[in-house]
Amino acid sequence: MRTLLLASAALLIAGPAAAQTFAITNARIETVGPAGTIPNGTIVIRDGKIAAVGAGVQAPAGATVIDAKGGVVTPGFIAVSSNLTVSEVSAVQETRDDRSGKLSAGFDIQYGVNPNSTMIPWARQAGLTRAVATPVLSRGGGGHHHDDSGAEETAGGGGGAGDGDPHLFAGQAAVVSLASGQTDLLVRAKAAVVLDMGEAGAQAAGSRGAAMVLVRSAFEDARAYARNKAAYDRGETREFGLSRIDLEALVPVVQGRTPLLVRVSRAADILQILKMAKEEGVSVILEGVEEGWLVAPQIAAARVGVIVDAQRDLPSSFETLASRLDNAARLQAAGVTVALIGSRDQNNLRQARFNAGMAVSYGLTYQQGLASLTLNPAKIWKMDAQVGSLEVGKTADVVVWTGDPLELSTWPTDVFIAGQRQPADVRAFELRDRYAAQPGAYPQAYTKP
Repeated sequence: MRTLLLASAALLIAGPAAAQTFAITNARIETVGPAGTIPNGTIVIRDGKIAAVGAGVQAPAGATVIDAKGGVVTPGFIAVSSNLTVSEVSAVQETRDDRSGKLSAGFDIQYGVNPNSTMIPWARQAGLTRAVATPVLSRGGGGHHHDDSGAEETAGGGGGAGDGDPHLFAGQAAVVSLASGQTDLLVRAKAAVVLDMGEAGAQAAGSRGAAMVLVRSAFEDARAYARNKAAYDRGETREFGLSRIDLEALVPVVQGRTPLLVRVSRAADILQILKMAKEEGVSVILEGVEEGWLVAPQIAAARVGVIVDAQRDLPSSFETLASRLDNAARLQAAGVTVALIGSRDQNNLRQARFNAGMAVSYGLTYQQGLASLTLNPAKIWKMDAQVGSLEVGKTADVVVWTGDPLELSTWPTDVFIAGQRQPADVRAFELRDRYAAQPGAYPQAYTKP
C-alpha cells in the first residue's frame, strides 16, 4: 500500500493525468460491450477516452504501461441509487443532506454534494467511478435496501403539510463523478424526481388509493402551472396542492423530459405505477421491485428499467411477501434492464458487487451480473453513450482488479475516471499503515501549526 501511495503522489506531482496515455496489458478484459470477454488483451487510454481495446493491441510508444498480471479489467461500476457525497455519517443528522425536509419534489440534492467526502475514496476501492445521489423522505422512505448501518430509517412518509402535499415526493436526484481532485463532481443535476409509493406512500397519504390520487393530482397541477405561469404569479389560478418550487420540479416530469424514480415493492403496486405512467405520459424507473418477478412481462413490455437488491428474499413486510433470490434473474430473462444495488448507504456500497455475485449464483449469467453494475445502470440513467462498457471512444472509466470483481477477496489495483488515474489512499489505510509500522509507543497524532 505504501508503494501505491507513493505512486499516486508522484502522479499528482507530474501534472494532469488526463493528458497521459496508459496501456493496461496482460489482462482479462470484460468489456461488457460487443467485444465480450477478451481473455488476454490490452486496453489503451488516451486523453480521457478509450483509444483501443483488444487481444492484438500494442502499447503505444511513450505510454505508461500497467501490467495487470492476469487480473481483470472492467468498466467502472455505478452506484445506481445512493447517499454517497451527500451523507457522511448516517447516524449523525448534521452530516446528512439527502433528505427532503420541508420540500417535496422541489428538494434538489445537487446542492449538498461534497467533493471532499471521506467516503469517496472508499467508493473507488469498491470499483465505483460514478454515483447517482438520490433523496429520501425526511422521516423515512428509500429504506427498502439491505443496510447494516442501522441508521437508515424505514418508517413511512413524512406526513402532510396539507391535503395536497403529503410528502410522497422525496426530491430530485443528481449524477456525480467520483474523480479525485475536483471541486465540482456534478455530472447531471435534476436527473429524476423520486417518489415513494407502496406502504410508504400509503402511510404518508392515508392509503394506496389516496397516494395515487394525490400523485395524479400533482401532475395535473404541474401541467396547469406550466400552461400559465403568469396567471399563477398573479394569483389568478385555482389553488394548487404543492408549492411553486415543487410544481416547477414536476413540470419536466409531466412533459416526459425527466424520469420519475418510483420506490415500490408489491406486484400490484408495480402494475398501478405502470398504468399511471402510461396514462400520464411519464417515464419511470422502478426501485425496490421485490415482487417484480411476478409481473416481469408487464415491466419488460413497458420498457422500464429496475433497480433491485438481489439479497431481498425475506417477507419483511406485507408488500414483499413474494421476495425471492432469483428475482433479478427472472426479470432479466423477461427482457427487463436490471441494475443491482446493495446498500444505498455510503459505507456499504461494496455490497452491490457481492449481490451481483449472488444473483449470478441464482440465475443471472456472469456477463449479466457485470452489466447489472455497469452498462445497465448507465442505460437506466441515460449515460450509456459515455460509460458503462469498454468501447473505443467512450469515456475511460476503467477498473483493474486483482481477480474476479464479483468475489469477496478481490480488490481494485488501479481506478481510472475519465482517463485520470485515481489515488489509492483511503483514510483507514493511512491509519492502518501509521500504527502498524510502530514498534513501540503510538506516534504523535498531529502537530499544531
